[in-house]
Amino acid sequence: MSKIEEVRSAMVSAMKAGDKETKESLSLLLSALKNKAIDKKGDLTPEEETQVILKEIKQTKETLELAPADRSDIVEECQKRIAVLEQFAPKMMSEEEIRGVIKEVLASLALETPTVKDKGKIMKELMPKVKGKADGKLVNDIVLSFLN
Repeated sequence: MSKIEEVRSAMVSAMKAGDKETKESLSLLLSALKNKAIDKKGDLTPEEETQVILKEIKQTKETLELAPADRSDIVEECQKRIAVLEQFAPKMMSEEEIRGVIKEVLASLALETPTVKDKGKIMKELMPKVKGKADGKLVNDIVLSFLN
């Protein structure tokens, strides 16, 4: 079952349950997935579906960060939307899992004490291994903690 079918099914369930906010969030996700499929002129691969979902989550988090503190309605709406979208996103790697992958990359590059100059090499090797499984900002912060 593709993500489009999963989202459509969940949206129908939300409509039957009368859950307007969930239905709206799923509707936005469904349209984003369909638009990507239209742009591609074909069916989406699971990786492409995941990219669309993660992009929607990222955009919603950015909206949440930019929302004025006195606009609790926007904050609540964004938090609910993120909760709904995360049901369809793949499980993200924990900080410990990311650290383990970084250690493997450092070992494969034979870097005992990596410096800031080595960051490009490390990221080039690391990102394909964690793409879609970890937040890029978190990965960058953890890599910086390894550098001398």
